Amino acid sequence: MEGDCLDDYKAFVALHGPALTASGIPPRYWQSLWHKLENEVFDAGEYFGIMQVEEVEEEEGGDEEMEEELKKKSNPGNERCYKVIVTNEMGLQATRSSSIFVIDHAWTYRVEHARQQLLQVPGLLHRMANLMGIYFHGEVPEEGAVDQVLEEMWKYNQTYQLSSGTAEEKIPVWYIMDEFGSRIQHSDEPTFATAPLFYMPQQIAYTVLWPLRDLDTGEEVTRDFAYGETDHLIRKCRLLPWLPSEVLDINYFTPEPSDDHYQAILSENKEKLPISINLPVYNKNKVFKVYTDLQQVLRNLTHPRFEFTDSEQEADILYNFSHFKDYRKLSEERPHVMLNQFPCENLLTVKDCLASISRRIGGSEGPKWLPRTFNLHTEFPQFISYFQQRERRGEDNHWICKPWNLARSLDTHITKSLNNIVRQRENIPKVVSKYIENPVLFHLEDVGLVKFDIRYIVLLRSVKPLKLYVYDVFWLRFSNRPFSLDDLDDYEKHFTVMNYAPGVSLKQIHYNEFIPLFEKQYPEYSWKLVEEDIFKAFVELFQAACAKPAPFGICDYPSSRAIYAIDLMLKWNTSSDGKRFMQPQILEVNFNPDCERACRYHPTFFNDVFSTLFLDEPNDCHVTSVV
Repeated sequence: MEGDCLDDYKAFVALHGPALTASGIPPRYWQSLWHKLENEVFDAGEYFGIMQVEEVEEEEGGDEEMEEELKKKSNPGNERCYKVIVTNEMGLQATRSSSIFVIDHAWTYRVEHARQQLLQVPGLLHRMANLMGIYFHGEVPEEGAVDQVLEEMWKYNQTYQLSSGTAEEKIPVWYIMDEFGSRIQHSDEPTFATAPLFYMPQQIAYTVLWPLRDLDTGEEVTRDFAYGETDHLIRKCRLLPWLPSEVLDINYFTPEPSDDHYQAILSENKEKLPISINLPVYNKNKVFKVYTDLQQVLRNLTHPRFEFTDSEQEADILYNFSHFKDYRKLSEERPHVMLNQFPCENLLTVKDCLASISRRIGGSEGPKWLPRTFNLHTEFPQFISYFQQRERRGEDNHWICKPWNLARSLDTHITKSLNNIVRQRENIPKVVSKYIENPVLFHLEDVGLVKFDIRYIVLLRSVKPLKLYVYDVFWLRFSNRPFSLDDLDDYEKHFTVMNYAPGVSLKQIHYNEFIPLFEKQYPEYSWKLVEEDIFKAFVELFQAACAKPAPFGICDYPSSRAIYAIDLMLKWNTSSDGKRFMQPQILEVNFNPDCERACRYHPTFFNDVFSTLFLDEPNDCHVTSVV
């Protein structure tokens, strides 16, 4: 290799080496891969061919024959089936450095844009329909064909995630390989491996294909659709989109995880627990120095007993946006310093942990105030069994897939497709929760009956004893379109978070206007009684979160205080005597919530928060003690 080329290759390895290593691509192929990417060499056609597999009718008195196109019995349902075989006369040697191939991608997208792209990108729907064996007539895209593609695509999808950028840019990307890559079939004993590779110079992702052994002419190119999975049951579940089967014999009850699970979370978060301390008793007139990086606090905290400092070292109170980690050092060196976080509070604010600790109230089914939730990483077979049991009983099977630790509904999807949920497990960690199919709706003028959710601000003053306050004002968010259990990818019908979606109208109703409107729409239901049930759910949630010592529960650290936002909805439930009632459904608990609306409409908001949390003087504040 000449000097300039060698330098270029070294630059390629420096840039892509970690990804190549992580994907398991043997180094012997790297130089050839670089050459093919650099020169856009797509030479798979010189080595492979696509063969259509068809069902051949058995003639009377005759034998079934294999025809030239490699015809044999196809998959059930008379679907067209293809396979890729080695056509090169010399076969393919795995030891040859050039035996690595680049596969182009036919469609790259994020799930929330899929329908729009199928309807608007010229030729895309036709190409995908042909690739998936879906037939329709005419040039104008048909909704039925779009729906079929959106269902079938989970058998063809692959995924990757960018490692840098904004939260929006790091949302998993899905892609479908071109016709060649999409025809490669599954095998438990594959002849090839594949991996996505984002080629930096072009800012394009490709799929890389390389052999796992030597192949002769006529041998099939296969890959393992559950590559790397050795657990027999998990493999069976992962392969359900292609090899349908039932796992009804799996017990779908999900007890609380073991102590080791929580220890692992503590270790992963790199939190260091504090030593035991006694908080000093302060003079009633003491002015506390506050160090904060939150502009909302700097602009709105005006209480005379708090003053700001630019020095973290001289602060009495640390009120920070980022997660604090080293509680041990703080407790040893500056035990008097109060802060706006509790050790192990992620047990509340991360969705899989929220579901786990809540089972302390309602057993493995969970409490009535939390939608039935499964961790797709650790409770995958249990979820599939539960889904299939519900399907067999004819019960509603709409689910919502959510990342463990993303806010603002990012990468959150509603579906009744088991294949969709099975494939979601392949990217960032997610939970799947029962979608509320019978929500209490609110009539918006000029719109109709829409979904709404409610945000309450709760203040955790201490763990032992448990002291919990709820801010007297709550906030409402509404969908923009009438609710119905269809068009599951219609964001404005099924979601309420509109303030981050560009070009989307945001409907706001103040809480004191909402209450009389709500009671007028539902005259049999007093908001005061509904709110009592909501507060009872909050108390049970925090009792569960604080029921065990850290790291199995929120740590009892006397210098900690915290503010959380709890988002919830109401759903219709039926009591044992057949009477309908409104059941609160907690959706998530948010760390360090955005309080911009609170400050705009209630200028004393942070004065109330700081008085309650740090002065222990809630009496003149707009808060209600719930425990």
